[in-house]
Amino acid sequence: MTDSQTFLAAFLLIFQWGGDLWEIIGLSLRVSFTSVAISTLLGLPLGALLAVERFRGHHAITIIVNTMMSLPPVVVGLFVYILLSRSGPLGVFGLLFTPTAMVIAQTFLITPIVVALSRQHLQQEWDRVGEQLCSFNISRIQAMPTLFWETRAALATVVLAGFGRAIAEIGAVMIVGGNIDHLTRVMTTAIALETSKGNLELAMALGVVLLILALLVNAGVHWLTHWSARRGAG
Repeated sequence: MTDSQTFLAAFLLIFQWGGDLWEIIGLSLRVSFTSVAISTLLGLPLGALLAVERFRGHHAITIIVNTMMSLPPVVVGLFVYILLSRSGPLGVFGLLFTPTAMVIAQTFLITPIVVALSRQHLQQEWDRVGEQLCSFNISRIQAMPTLFWETRAALATVVLAGFGRAIAEIGAVMIVGGNIDHLTRVMTTAIALETSKGNLELAMALGVVLLILALLVNAGVHWLTHWSARRGAG
């Protein structure tokens, strides 16, 4: 099959709307959205706490969080694998090689990104309006909702960055998910498998969908950044 025929077959698979392709895409989106939601609920409050409070160990925690942003995914996958294996502390729950294990691994990967990036945006806003907020006799903790609202566009870009990281992940999810057909096979792991099998049509179709998702995420970040800049200028 020629390259043009492979591309055509890939696009036909996408528009047929059925079979393994959309099952894989659906699982990828469910796992990634769940991971991002959990990471956002955990990461934004932690980022805000690091932004407005100063306590013993603050700098050490900030350094650790920033370091965790660059952790190799396979290391995270190995850690979660050991945690969920039969001999591990959470092995009794039987979560290994399930979508839940993949969500846990992605959450470990994404949360430091959300914490670190949100801390930067929130600290900049706190440096700008912190004294004014404190003059209203409210605590730093009570000021957090105001900071969240004022930096909502920037925080939205943080969440989108986390989603982009999650949807493109392969190393950690491969280790803890096992790439099991109809159970834990997501787009990135399926692309690797189908390419090795020579099934380039399905691999290409998944690659196109993954590229479109990446494009949408980057377009969203670009739009939010410019919207926030125009709002600030106004």
